[in-house]
This record gives sequence, structure tokens and C-alpha cells, in this order.
Amino acid sequence: MRGAQGARQWCWRWRRNPLRRRDDVFEAWIVLIVWTVMVLGGTVAGLVTAHAAEASFTRLRHDRHAVPAVLVVGTGSAVPAGESAVYDHVRATVRWTASDGSPRVGSALVESGHKAGSHVMIWLDARDLPTTAPPTGSAAATESSLLGVGAGMALGGLVFGFGGLVRWRLDQRRYDRWEREWERLGPQWGHKTP
Repeated sequence: MRGAQGARQWCWRWRRNPLRRRDDVFEAWIVLIVWTVMVLGGTVAGLVTAHAAEASFTRLRHDRHAVPAVLVVGTGSAVPAGESAVYDHVRATVRWTASDGSPRVGSALVESGHKAGSHVMIWLDARDLPTTAPPTGSAAATESSLLGVGAGMALGGLVFGFGGLVRWRLDQRRYDRWEREWERLGPQWGHKTP
């Protein structure tokens, strides 16, 4: 019996009631639509975003490749690539052979602690230019998941905010109507009945 009573209280805006206003029914539909879009739309947005990010990371792993290079300058005098001192890669000048066989010289991220003339591995993009290493499979999966969750939450937050704005506007209309009714009926209550 308690479940039926709870359901009646939960769906009170749809039940016939002499005190129910059109705004109450409209608000009930707005709440239902907002929650449906938040749950279903947020899920779809999250899944689509995660899938697109995973595809992008897969494309990066496919386009980038590692090649051997020789350090032109030792990494002891190179500028650290990261903000913190614990970052183990530095930007250094290296020499490598491009896929067309031509020698190239440029700046790339390499492991620190090597002397000039040391052999290191660098990552190149599809145009044979130095770039960063692509994300590993687990890092890509984690980042894709986080991006998907963020996209779902962002859509849910926008929809929830829009629904809150509509409900706030409905409350303002109700307050205006109550004020007009009070102005009309309030003075009648000030007189004493004989």
C-alpha cells in the first residue's frame, strides 16, 4: 500500500485535482523531458565522444612511428621539456634519416642523461617531423573514458540548467498570479463581518 501511495504523491501533477494548474502539468512534462534527455542524451553523448576520442588516438598510433636518431648535443645542456625536475625527457637537437632517405636535423624529445653522439629513439609524424609519442592503449582508453564522462556530464549540466531556468520562469509566473490574486482578494479580508 505504501508503494501505491508514494507513486500517487510522485505523480501528483498528472492526477486530476481542482488545485492543479496548467503550469503544474507543464512543469511535470519539463521535469520528465529534462531527466530523460539528461540520462539518455548524456549517455549517447558520452559514448559518441569516447568512441571518437578512441578513434583519434588509434589514428595517432597508426600515423606516428619511432625511428633511431643520433644526438647532436648532449642532453645535459638541453632545456627540460616539462615544468618539473622529475620529468625524464628533454628537448634536444638530433639527426635522423627520413623515410625518403634524406638526412634531417631538428629538435625532438629524448630521454635525459645521454651524451652527444648517443643513439636514441624519436617519434615522427606522417610528414616525418618530430612529435611526441602517441598515447599507449591503456592511456588512450583512460583518456577516452574521461572525455566521454565529461561530455555526458556537460550535456546533462546544460540540460539541467535549461530545465531549472524554465522552472524558475514558471515560478515567477506563479508569483505574479498570486500577487494579482492577493491584490484582488486581500482587501476583502480586512473588513469585519457583522
